[in-house]
Amino acid sequence: MTELSSEQEQKLVDAAREARGRAYAPYSKFFVGAAVLSADGTIVCGANVENASFGATLCAERAAIAAMLSAGHQSLLAVAVYTEADVPTTPCGICRQVIAEFGPRAIVICATPSAVQTFTADQLLPAAFALKPSS
Repeated sequence: MTELSSEQEQKLVDAAREARGRAYAPYSKFFVGAAVLSADGTIVCGANVENASFGATLCAERAAIAAMLSAGHQSLLAVAVYTEADVPTTPCGICRQVIAEFGPRAIVICATPSAVQTFTADQLLPAAFALKPSS
């Protein structure tokens, strides 16, 4: 696990909070923002994007990771997830698997206006599924 400074953690949470404002959640009204810290120090954001066909919904964490990959970054050190819920919301199972793929030792920060919980990717998804990519 990589250690984050309190300043890095705060920047990541602030970026996730800002991304939450761009979420599209007309069905659930559960707006989520995420920010990932790539291995080179770049912060990339994403927000949840719902769809009337619920299976097509994209979680904020996966949106941020897709944006990170699209920008040319291959691994992440940390993910912040921000909601306005009463208690911090952890990533769903699919997002946990995607986080494990690109940051198996990543720090996962789950924040609300009044609370923050921090985990490691392997705490959230012990014994994650993995394949060796084909060359």
